[in-house]
Amino acid sequence: MLAALVAAGAMTTPAGAAAAGSTEGTLRTSDGRDRTYHLYVPPNLDPGRPVPLLVALHGGTGWGLQFEQNSGFDALADRHGFIVVYPDGVGVGPRGTALRTWNGGGCCGPAARQQVDDVGFIRQLIAEIERTHSIDPHRVFATGHSNGGILAYRLACEAADVVVAIGVQSSSLELDRCQPSQPVSAIHIHGTADQNLPIGGGRGPNGVSGVSFRVPIEGAGALATADGCRRQPSTSRDRANSDVTITRWTSCDDGTEVRFLTVAGASHAWMGHPTAVPRLVGPAYEKLDSTEVIWQFLSTHPRR
Repeated sequence: MLAALVAAGAMTTPAGAAAAGSTEGTLRTSDGRDRTYHLYVPPNLDPGRPVPLLVALHGGTGWGLQFEQNSGFDALADRHGFIVVYPDGVGVGPRGTALRTWNGGGCCGPAARQQVDDVGFIRQLIAEIERTHSIDPHRVFATGHSNGGILAYRLACEAADVVVAIGVQSSSLELDRCQPSQPVSAIHIHGTADQNLPIGGGRGPNGVSGVSFRVPIEGAGALATADGCRRQPSTSRDRANSDVTITRWTSCDDGTEVRFLTVAGASHAWMGHPTAVPRLVGPAYEKLDSTEVIWQFLSTHPRR
C-alpha cells in the first residue's frame, strides 16, 4: 500500500492544464488587513454536492498565483472534483506584495515579526468559501511548501476544528506546543539535499529567512504524539522508488495517520514540477510528484 501511494506520484510529466482559471478575491480580516486570495472552482462541479476544499499555501517570498502555477493542483482538482484556494501571505514594499511570508510561529519574515494572525485569516477564508460554495466540512485540507507548510503545521495545531488533514513539503513545525483540539492526519515530504530548510534542521546555505529551523521529522512526531498514535513508528523503503523512505505512525485516534517521506537527493524545490528559480531552491526532483502524493493522502484521510 505504501509503495502504491508513492509510485502513483512518481511522475515526470505535468498533470495537464486546468480547464479554467482562478478568480481573485479580497476579504477584510479582524486585524484590519485586506487579504487577497485566488479561488479555483472546476467548471464541471455539481453546485449541490458538497466537495472537498484544499487550502494551498505558497512558500516564503512566493505568492498565491505562483504556487497555483507551480504546483498543478488545478488540473488535479478538475480530475478529482475539489475546490482549491491559494491565499497570499503578507509582504513588504509600497503595496505589501513583495517577498510574501506566513506567520507559522517561529518563522517567517515580516509576517512573523508583525505577528500577523494568519490562522485567523485562513479560518475566515474557509468560512467565506463555505458560505458561497457547497463544501464538505469533513474534507477541508491544507497543503503548503516551505514557509507555507510551516503555517499548515500551525493550522493542524491551532485550527483542527476546521482543518482535518495537512500535506506539506520542505517544512517544519515552528511552535513550542502543538495541542490540536481534534486529531489531524499529516503527510510530510522532505529531501535530503534541501539546502534551504535542511532535513537535519538548522540554517541552510540557501536559506534567506535567518531562521535556525527545527528538525523536520520532529514536527511529524509531535503531531503523531498529539494524535495519540502508537509510540514507535514503522520505517520502510518504498518498493517503487528506492530513494524514498517512509516513516509511518499508525493506530492514532479517530483513524488518523502521520507519514514522513524522506527523499534521497531531493532539493527544496516542489517535487515533480519545474522550478523557475533553481539557483535559489535547487533542481526539482523528478521521480516523485508532491502534488499527486499529497492529494492522494489527504483525499483518503477525511474526518470520521
